[in-house]
Amino acid sequence: MPLPYAYLCLCCAATLTVVAAAEAAPKAAPPIRVLVVTGGHDFEEKPFWAMFSSLPGLEIRPVAHPKAQALLKPSEAGSYDVVVLYDMWQDADEQARADFAGLIRGGKGLVALHHSLCGYDNWPEYHQIIGGQYHHQPYQLRGVAQPASTYKHDVLVPVHVVDPRNPVTKGVSDFELKEETYHGFTVDPKVKPLLTTTEPTSEPTIGWAHTYGKSRVVYLALGHDHVAYAHPSYRRLLLQAIRWAARR
Repeated sequence: MPLPYAYLCLCCAATLTVVAAAEAAPKAAPPIRVLVVTGGHDFEEKPFWAMFSSLPGLEIRPVAHPKAQALLKPSEAGSYDVVVLYDMWQDADEQARADFAGLIRGGKGLVALHHSLCGYDNWPEYHQIIGGQYHHQPYQLRGVAQPASTYKHDVLVPVHVVDPRNPVTKGVSDFELKEETYHGFTVDPKVKPLLTTTEPTSEPTIGWAHTYGKSRVVYLALGHDHVAYAHPSYRRLLLQAIRWAARR
């Protein structure tokens, strides 16, 4: 027996409502593909990777030196969205340097952590990209002799958030963290400070952001061991730095 016209209309309306709702539902954003580079410095691997596993919306691709340099080049830029450096490497020939610089100038986001500041002592552009440099040897600054940088373990560091409205620091309040501090490193005056400290064994600026070429770059001096890896403020800073650098 044919169905009543009114019943057919109701069925059609219900179907249209379901279709419209499905079309209106926002599509889930694809994960941010993160190339995490290590090598040249020991670290607590299990809690480090556990930290990354806890961060939502990321797809982690670990690579260690010397294999990392094969991926840090413009031709590989399409295979990841952002680079996180947790390395302290020194060996890079002219081609490797040109590849990495070209990758960053081309717009690949970069987040550099802790001892990555201490890498590539004799590569000036690397430190321009990062926005600072740890000096293993005495050096000259505008013609004035300067001592080598220093470090100290197990220091309770008060961390001040300079601009709580910044996308990297949003939602993070001032906190304390037991850390390894660096003193006597240089910071490019053109960077935007994000985190500072009054701890005398550290330089005052311990986190910053800037752009290099088309790339967004963040550096966080924090991140020495499991204490930092597990700290909720550090995890939030890292996640938001990755998102900002990846333009999400």
